[in-house]
Amino acid sequence: MTDWPIYAPIKGALVIVGFGSIGQGVLPLILRHFDIEPTRITIISADDNGRSVAEEYGVCFVHQAITPDNLSQILSPLFTREGGFLVNLSVDVSSLALVRFCRTVGAFYLDTCIEPWSGGYTDPDKEMSHRTNYWLRETSLKLASELGAGPTAVMAHGANPGLVSHFVKQALVNIAGDVGVGAEAPRTRADWAALASKLNVQGIHIAERDTQVSDTAKVPGEFVNTWSIDGFLSEGMQPAELGWGTFEDALPEDGGEHEEGCGAAIYLKRPGANTRVRTWTPLAGPILGYLITHNEAISVADYFTAREDDGTVTYRPTCHYAYHPCDDAVLSLHEFVGNGFVPQANFRLMGDEITKGLDELGVLLYGHAKNAYWFGSQLDIDETRTLAPYQNATGLQVSAAVLAGMVWALENPNEGMVEAEAMDHARILEVAAPYLGPVVGSYTDWTPVTGRNEDLFPADYDADEPWLFKNVICR
Repeated sequence: MTDWPIYAPIKGALVIVGFGSIGQGVLPLILRHFDIEPTRITIISADDNGRSVAEEYGVCFVHQAITPDNLSQILSPLFTREGGFLVNLSVDVSSLALVRFCRTVGAFYLDTCIEPWSGGYTDPDKEMSHRTNYWLRETSLKLASELGAGPTAVMAHGANPGLVSHFVKQALVNIAGDVGVGAEAPRTRADWAALASKLNVQGIHIAERDTQVSDTAKVPGEFVNTWSIDGFLSEGMQPAELGWGTFEDALPEDGGEHEEGCGAAIYLKRPGANTRVRTWTPLAGPILGYLITHNEAISVADYFTAREDDGTVTYRPTCHYAYHPCDDAVLSLHEFVGNGFVPQANFRLMGDEITKGLDELGVLLYGHAKNAYWFGSQLDIDETRTLAPYQNATGLQVSAAVLAGMVWALENPNEGMVEAEAMDHARILEVAAPYLGPVVGSYTDWTPVTGRNEDLFPADYDADEPWLFKNVICR
């Protein structure tokens, strides 16, 4: 495209907190699609990475870590009028503290995950259940109720969590049309849950396979990835989590339940970086992915829960992330886990050295009349480089979701704190689509018990109910 749309003006200041690979990729899209002068943009980063990118675009760069003690002192002078926007792409800076601040200055807000202050994911003095994304989300929901209506704050809206929740809705509409239930999108949360229940969607995998490779091989003592290594390690060291559906027949042996909140999810008493699950994507076919905890595993399961008037749950899909990162990241993860979860000395984000590959990111809805249906983005590195600078395929999928979330916030300015599931999926996909490559849907006959050989390796699995979680997880 040469004539990129200008979606809206940003009337106040724009502040980006954190400027790693996603921040550097998002900045050119913001300047491309919003009416704002570079002089009204400030980047605040805990390190100097990306300073040259900011300077290239004429944007102020501040090398400063934000802490609980200096948050207001650093940010307040930047927001001198209402209508500003704070985009949080950081690690170790509390999302909820930033949301509270934005409410005091009348600013919009967006982040790509609900981030705690430093140590929130790995503090051994915390109960295991309090190191989960379930607990972070419940804390966020309480704040949303406390704050009520006000400038829109979009919570957890990157590629996943975020974009994939909109994929789920579109996938449901597509399946409904294909099986003759009707193809009109529901309008309410209850109607979405009713549709998923009517279709007998037993569960949802956020199924992703990253095949990007570079001309520089990983070496021992190095962690290589296509997106934030700090973020990936933080997630990997949290307990594995999944939305727990009504179709499941027994809690896993190492499963833990939460005593408070919506009750939509469980956690496993093991880290996600060491937990593998079976899943499927159209181009890769059957794969083993890591069950890395993500906010969408809980928010999707909760959103599509159906209840009786007395609160009794009658339907809920199982939901979890199943992530096969790029091959060098798999090697890096093996090394990290083998070394007792001690991070490598050197980190490398793959960028210009990538020679080929794509990121196949989508949602696999299973258990319905047509078995399983994957819907999502198949964005390769060559197309990525024609669309935007400072991006690889993984990063552009995230950046597209950040862009779309910002557009939605400005078009719906007084919604308070919102999750992806509460947003208009059609509008989000419309804005993001030019940056996602082919967006496709594909049915498959594969199940988690396909190809199991009982003669060679006897195992405890249920061939009559192939989509039970005990068949999905690798023991």
